[in-house]
Amino acid sequence: MTPSRFTLTLFALLTAALPAQEDPADVTPERARANFARPIELAPDDVRAFPEPPPGYRELPATGLRGTLELFEYDSNITGTTRSAHVYLPPGYPTDQTYPVTYILHGIGGDHHEWTGYVKGHVILDNLIAAGDAVPMIAVFPNGRAMADDSIPDNPFNPTAAAAFAAFEYDLIYHLIPAIEDHYAARRDAPHRALVGLSMGGGQTLNFGLAHLDIFPWIGAFSSAPNTKAPADLVPDPAATREQLKLLYLSCGNQDGLINVSQRVHRYLQENGVPHIWNIDDHGHDGDTWGSNLYHFAQRVFR
Repeated sequence: MTPSRFTLTLFALLTAALPAQEDPADVTPERARANFARPIELAPDDVRAFPEPPPGYRELPATGLRGTLELFEYDSNITGTTRSAHVYLPPGYPTDQTYPVTYILHGIGGDHHEWTGYVKGHVILDNLIAAGDAVPMIAVFPNGRAMADDSIPDNPFNPTAAAAFAAFEYDLIYHLIPAIEDHYAARRDAPHRALVGLSMGGGQTLNFGLAHLDIFPWIGAFSSAPNTKAPADLVPDPAATREQLKLLYLSCGNQDGLINVSQRVHRYLQENGVPHIWNIDDHGHDGDTWGSNLYHFAQRVFR
């Protein structure tokens, strides 16, 4: 899907709750967020697959982070700039071994600080790895808005910013991943790469990951936003997807007005026999659900 087509699709979905006479070019964040007010209809299988994580699962211990979190810069021909990402390195890094890598994408109103600042994703991974409950891994938290000025815009729903989320597919595959694999002790094969995202990043994760299972066979999409492609476009060949996929983890909160996006994907996968985890917890569109699902995903990836 090209960036221009992506933009049209995104805005058609974001404005679906608006009167027909409204011009998508005039959409404000408030109007776009009308999607969250849609009625939530739960099916019998829209239930928890896992319990809530234990208390303190995303809190730093008194001794601090066991691994490290650092800022990484790389050059991108997509934006024509030097771009930034946060990189989490597990306890003991570096050693003589190489590590699997999970790329973790933020939402429409965030940047590369959202997962580490709001959700504390690096702390969740650090605690799990220290307890022996997750495979030691590198985690990369990039800025998924691939534009020359990739700061958070006043209106993140504007067409230019929306198109930048689509353009990140090429930035990720052709620039960020090679830069990470050249700079860090990272595994360079598909079985050791995962892609995870929340909200807009959840849509990116499904759009990019399912289109590139030869790069990302481990996929986790949390509270996916309306930028998510139609299920039949995501998985046009269910048999081929079943053959390449290692883990597909879908989740959303049952208080989230965007749950219908994830439900559509889940139902299609179910009807077409594509194995996946379906976890519907009791949260809204918030850090509690994203942290909880990273906690459960991280324990299952790279196994």
